[in-house]
Amino acid sequence: QQQFVESGGGLAQPGGSLRLSCAASGFTLDNYAIGWFRQAPGKEREGVSCISSSGIYIKYADSVKGRFTISRDNAKSTVYLEVNSLKPEDTGVYYCAAGPCSDLVYSVKYGMNYWGQGTQVTVSS
Repeated sequence: QQQFVESGGGLAQPGGSLRLSCAASGFTLDNYAIGWFRQAPGKEREGVSCISSSGIYIKYADSVKGRFTISRDNAKSTVYLEVNSLKPEDTGVYYCAAGPCSDLVYSVKYGMNYWGQGTQVTVSS
């Protein structure tokens, strides 16, 4: 089955950091832009960040700009999301998916494929 497998989530204190990984299973992600998304309890899923297939073009949601860093290693078919200076409002399930994601609002519902099961991030003291 072709999908992503997310990992690296957990419990972190406010101000803490985590490194999330998104590994492709059953396919290679060389030719895909990859997006990270999250869904907080009781809220709709939102786009967090997007990285182009080459890694040159990157976009962040305003709420995470300056705190999160997306990167990719095509040789390992893995995309990473470094989450720093965590806030309680960063709590949620983090997902990755492949497809055109430069519009982080539009891509939440359209055009993305190979969604994984997500990894839980909980920010609490």
